[in-house]
Amino acid sequence: MPVRKVKPVPSDLEIAQSATMLPILDIAESLGLTIDDIDLYGKYKAKVHLSVLDDPRFKNRPNGKYVDVTAITPTPLGEGKTTTTVGLTQALGLLGQRAITCIRQPSMGPTFGIKGGAAGGGYSQIVPMEDFNLHLTGDIHAVTAANNLMAAAIDARILHEDNYDDAKLAGMGLRRLAIDPYAVTWQRVLDVNDRALRDVIIGLGDKADGRPRQTGFDIAVASEVMAILALTTSLKDMRQRLGRMVIGYSKQGKPVTAEELGVAGAMAVIMKDAIMPNLMQTLEGQPAFVHAGPFANIAHGNSSILADQIALKLGDYVITESGFGADIGMEKFMDIKCRTSGLRPTCVVLVATIRALKMHGGGPKVVAGRPLDKAYTDENLPLLTKGVANMQRCIEIARLYGVPVVVAVNRFTYDTAAEVEMVERTAQEAGAVAAVMSNHWAEGGEGAQELAQAVIEACNHSNPEDFRFLYPLEMTLKQKIETIATKVYGAQDVAYEPKAEQQLKAYEEAGFGNLPICMAKTHLSLSHEPTWKGVPKDYTLPIREVRASVGAGFIYPLCGEMRTMPGLPSKPAFMNVDLDEQGRVVGLF
Repeated sequence: MPVRKVKPVPSDLEIAQSATMLPILDIAESLGLTIDDIDLYGKYKAKVHLSVLDDPRFKNRPNGKYVDVTAITPTPLGEGKTTTTVGLTQALGLLGQRAITCIRQPSMGPTFGIKGGAAGGGYSQIVPMEDFNLHLTGDIHAVTAANNLMAAAIDARILHEDNYDDAKLAGMGLRRLAIDPYAVTWQRVLDVNDRALRDVIIGLGDKADGRPRQTGFDIAVASEVMAILALTTSLKDMRQRLGRMVIGYSKQGKPVTAEELGVAGAMAVIMKDAIMPNLMQTLEGQPAFVHAGPFANIAHGNSSILADQIALKLGDYVITESGFGADIGMEKFMDIKCRTSGLRPTCVVLVATIRALKMHGGGPKVVAGRPLDKAYTDENLPLLTKGVANMQRCIEIARLYGVPVVVAVNRFTYDTAAEVEMVERTAQEAGAVAAVMSNHWAEGGEGAQELAQAVIEACNHSNPEDFRFLYPLEMTLKQKIETIATKVYGAQDVAYEPKAEQQLKAYEEAGFGNLPICMAKTHLSLSHEPTWKGVPKDYTLPIREVRASVGAGFIYPLCGEMRTMPGLPSKPAFMNVDLDEQGRVVGLF
């Protein structure tokens, strides 16, 4: 599907709306799927049935090559992982490979806030872009409804147990759960940035309105239900995971689950369609699975296992993306997602920008919405020389897992040839098998062909037997935390606040000690402190609190203050979004 390229490059929305898209049934048929394998959501979107995994047409096929796209520690502007993911997929298609993109669905909260969309950019995008960034097929709404059904069930149970004795409850087929209102950990969610709802009091009114208590709202993609959607491997597995979710504790200090509350089955019913991956396309007509969108700090920040499993049976190359940098999303991709799925990556693509490396070398602060300082737009080799250490450290982190690393220099118009050469040279000195400049934003697949060739070469020489996890699950929770802190973050030691010590002990006693660790920390530094750039060393990593996502299957320590409900900026992105006279979306990036 040719895309006519214009210079200067128009806005993402203008490019997306000028594209000639293929009917999604054509995309499905290019993968060997028929109309019986999909549910159509209009002309350009579809859901793929999970039965494809057991279909004799595909079941015994060898898996395709499995590539994870990650990045160096980013600036607040992001360094173009999704754009690179899509551009690489398009380039592989031009080279005659059947390539498939697998990425997360973005939350509408940040889309209407300040972050913008997540469909890629320039001539490397997923289309239709408006659908991608908004409702898509309603999966996030299903997560919201399932999550909030649980929240309503919790408060209703507390109310009714306050009003009935044990005999009355038994007569209704219920037993007393004795949920401690002060120990409920489950929060309500919505897909809007609304800081005013971070901390709220519910149950105000008369006695029939429930017991007043303090709680809060999270953004929908921070729900454990979303983390489960991304990590589940079947409808049966999802139902079991939903039942295992711990919603809080009883007055006797025992964990209370969704299964005990009797709500897990209804939640599974709400999620029964959301579990099917969404099929879309790139600007150049390659298939793209867009499915699940868990947070990358308190959750694992990766798209769904099911989408990857299906794609690996249908394609030669599956290009997926993990959230934030190599120290966060990629580490969780390896130690949580791959451990759950049993899949092994063939190659890691590490996205680097000269802009970010200059920041790590001591460049001026980068702020979204403000023009870049001349240190970033003019050639500055001394600044870059200091900053490449961050990229080299991220290469070392990826190599801990025994997977070859290809560095993709996501080029901006103001980057010079000398700067690109320095990044490529220092990347290879750090152990990358290749480092190449890629201009997919401006040129689409044509601009990423050198990167695609490097990835093909790396995959051809990759040995799955070399893959290894960072830690065994048999380690104690503290040992796993300290392994990540020292080997990935470069910390010298870990300090636990008393609350965290108590929580770790309680989780071990409750039988949760064999779960993997999902560290929650800033994405703006390899450390816990966002202002520490480059490669921080000789510091102590603080663990202030530890929480459990038992249904999703991980423990998440908090290394700092984690905002699970973003707020709107003074001039939100939604102020530019509208419909024109023809009913088309305008102002969406």
